[in-house]
Amino acid sequence: MSRAVSLIHSDALSDAVEYAYAASVPGDAQLIFLAGACPLNQDGSTAGVGDYAAQAAKAVENMRTALEVSGADLDDVVQTRVLVASSNQADLVIAWEVVRDAFGDHDVPSTLMGVTVLGYRDQLVEIEATAAILPDRE
Repeated sequence: MSRAVSLIHSDALSDAVEYAYAASVPGDAQLIFLAGACPLNQDGSTAGVGDYAAQAAKAVENMRTALEVSGADLDDVVQTRVLVASSNQADLVIAWEVVRDAFGDHDVPSTLMGVTVLGYRDQLVEIEATAAILPDRE
């Protein structure tokens, strides 16, 4: 299956990062802008209260669902921003590892940010994403 997303790596930049430095999509690709995927259960309760990894996993699950109803999947994601409500770098890494592992070989360009607070009660993680699909996949 042909994909719209081309990940861009460079030997001129550090290989210590766990993601591509850029991504591109052709002009005829349909862009899909996802709302921040939150660790919410269907009933609106927050999953994994106090657990960064569990909340990251639930946010990924919810992101997969939003992608699916949009006609896309994780391999169609162009970029992500992972927000973690913590000033502790170790907490950010816990959430990042879950997100990174979910994407597997599709090492999408990403930004990991510590923030002071997120929108829902007991929320620790949120994942913003943009995806792109080719017109023939609609």
